[in-house]
Amino acid sequence: MNFSQRLAADAGLCEARLLAALERRSDQPVTQAMRYAVRGGKRLRGFLVLEGARMLGVAEERAVSAAAAIEALHAYSLVHDDLPCMDDDDLRRGQPTVHKKWDEATAVLAGDALQTLAFELLCDPALGSSDVRMELVRGLAVASGIDGMVLGQALDIAAETAGRSLTLEEITALQAGKTGALIGFAAEAGAVIVGADRAPLRRYAAALGLAFQIADDILDVTGDEAKTGKRVGKDAGAGKATFVSHLGLEGARSRAAELVAEAEAALAGYGNRAANLIAAARFVIARDS
Repeated sequence: MNFSQRLAADAGLCEARLLAALERRSDQPVTQAMRYAVRGGKRLRGFLVLEGARMLGVAEERAVSAAAAIEALHAYSLVHDDLPCMDDDDLRRGQPTVHKKWDEATAVLAGDALQTLAFELLCDPALGSSDVRMELVRGLAVASGIDGMVLGQALDIAAETAGRSLTLEEITALQAGKTGALIGFAAEAGAVIVGADRAPLRRYAAALGLAFQIADDILDVTGDEAKTGKRVGKDAGAGKATFVSHLGLEGARSRAAELVAEAEAALAGYGNRAANLIAAARFVIARDS
């Protein structure tokens, strides 16, 4: 399969695993909201788990629960980020956000439950020994918690609340947590499962995560809401410091291209086996949603 086909196929695998995990649950509004929240999207993080695993010789059947786990965790973060007390969005993936379709309390609980579902999925014996599963649990906890995603979001909110424009170095550090930490976990998960060296994938993910956020900042300026599936122009409207506000549009594009080159170089030792991961890095800065 080429990259586009593989990305779509892996999105289907992740969604099927997530819906299977939710199928046996009682049909309460919060469960309905969970199912709603995990549908759709590119599922790039799940793809990174599965493709990184394939590159290292791990079958997708063995790795799919880890891919579904990162997507459940990511879905929780989006549900909570969209709340009025956070980013206050009413559109996600072209559909009403969870708190708009249901209510704020249901959105909070659905997000909470998706977070715990992620760690339940990482307990799947198919992923390997208890040591492997514990390392995956620890890795996702660190990436999503106060040393990772939550810290990045907290720093972002603090700066916005104080009305202070962040420096370029501060934005880079913030996004390493807010966006980059989960991408890092996803890229390294296959190496954890098989016990391989994580360093090349760690370097790849660091460059990829930053390129991803720069691309998001560019889309907020140039994107079409019909394609992005969410509001655009929010950052400029809020006077928020971004990679685009610091580097300019062309400077941001140039920096993103440099990061993609760094991501490619990190995987040079894997040869053709890394083709789809390299294609993913190029896709990240060329996407329109």
